[in-house]
Amino acid sequence: MKLATLRDGSRDGQLVVVSTDLSRALPVPRIGATLQAALDQWSLAAPRLAEAAAALEDGRARGDIPFHATDALAPLPRAHHWVDGSAYVNHVELVRKARGAEMPPSFWTDPLVYQGGSDDFIAPTADVAVPSESFGIDFEAEVAVVTDDVAMGATAHDARSHIKLVMLVNDWSLRNLIPEELAKGFGFYQSKPATSFSPVAVTPDELGEAWDGGKACLPLVSHLNGALFGRPEAGMDMTFDFPRLIEHATRTRRLGAGAIVGSGTVSNYDRSLGSSCIAERRMLEQLENGRPSTPFLRFGDRVRIEMFDRDGRSIFGAIDQRVVPAR
Repeated sequence: MKLATLRDGSRDGQLVVVSTDLSRALPVPRIGATLQAALDQWSLAAPRLAEAAAALEDGRARGDIPFHATDALAPLPRAHHWVDGSAYVNHVELVRKARGAEMPPSFWTDPLVYQGGSDDFIAPTADVAVPSESFGIDFEAEVAVVTDDVAMGATAHDARSHIKLVMLVNDWSLRNLIPEELAKGFGFYQSKPATSFSPVAVTPDELGEAWDGGKACLPLVSHLNGALFGRPEAGMDMTFDFPRLIEHATRTRRLGAGAIVGSGTVSNYDRSLGSSCIAERRMLEQLENGRPSTPFLRFGDRVRIEMFDRDGRSIFGAIDQRVVPAR
């Protein structure tokens, strides 16, 4: 099934079930007023949501409305926990290679993650406000999963059953702020502004054979100002799948229902498939030509991120946003 959150004037919006073709939506207030409320009682809510989704699909539903991505907030407009990984280690290797640095062997065996701000996610078609172009504005196209309650010490095998939803991410980065911030030895903050998510979150079964239990095996397609930027395969070259990332995240803590775990920038060794962020393209240019030539984003630039099934149908709807100056 597919789920979304529509604007209703409240902070957390209204939970709706969305049709497979993303054309219709059905409010389900008796099941869960919000997606977080449904996740808090997922074992009870999920079967009822599935029934509502089936009724919407076969025309039995009453009270359904047209679905427009422009009416949607992020599926979880705010979350208790947002942890983003760097699961495509070839991307990390490329970053270090471009600056002539060796990569520690542990990077291939121990996942990299950071905890991002989760109190204010950006709606999938909302403008993205940034104080200055000089910050080095970049997009990062990713996949993420949403969990139910996961115990401390969960194994990767255990974690598979805790993945309840899948969605897309634009993990915005301000590249020119990162070096000085990381040099302090205390991690990201100003360099990682609010994150954007796809209009719709889906249960893994919606991906069919493209979901292997731990990752989405489909291209993640990014466009910049209408031009194709990249379509790397999300299921390829993913060193740490989502169960492994969840295992890592729960080594010393629990994850609560509604926790979001991101993949990090999707990246393939096959560079002909393009990139999922400008920084990676610039790194490749640096290695090939001795200097980068692709600029970071400017005000007015538009980024679109989407994933399609093998028949060309959009699965999650599109993150489609314009960068604007903060006022």
